[in-house]
Amino acid sequence: MREKIIHKSADLFLSYGFKSVTMDDIANALGISKKTIYLHFDNKTKLVEATTLSMFNIISHGIDCICALEKNPIEEIYDIKRFVSEHLKDEKSSPQYQLQKYYPKIFNSLKNKQFEVMYKCVNTNLNRGVELGIYRDTINVDFITRIYFNCMLAIKDDNLFPNNTFSKNMLMENYIEYHLRGICTIKGIEILNEIIQKNQS
Repeated sequence: MREKIIHKSADLFLSYGFKSVTMDDIANALGISKKTIYLHFDNKTKLVEATTLSMFNIISHGIDCICALEKNPIEEIYDIKRFVSEHLKDEKSSPQYQLQKYYPKIFNSLKNKQFEVMYKCVNTNLNRGVELGIYRDTINVDFITRIYFNCMLAIKDDNLFPNNTFSKNMLMENYIEYHLRGICTIKGIEILNEIIQKNQS
């Protein structure tokens, strides 16, 4: 039952936001009493914490599996973007903003975990790209890895990019292209253009 509660809570939180969804909403969606939820979680904060950790673990495992395939580094970035978008439902409710505002301790803990995973993944991607001659060998890998992570957080900021003007998917597509055009060699740009054309058709 604990896993069912976490799964349904994740679904509701991503659809409507961490603040908007109540324990009653979760109980009603599962067809159980609120009392049953409290048998597994002392309060909503504990449930939010367990849910975000579960989502983080699922996404981290998926990213690890994609990276283990050792595809072309440019293709790998787009595969990870697709995988994350599918699992986060294009984040229509801006869960990151609500998490940061109403559950700052959980947000900061999650952010640190995300940085560890993304640092390793992006750093490896950049080094492989340089070795394969599709990223410039003059790039500062550590700097770009950190900038990449921070920009990924920034494009999810509703104050900078309001939901009614920018879809999260469009922001991701534009940012990834912006990132890659800044680091690719001529060979890399050719591969990037092919992938963009393929995605548009």
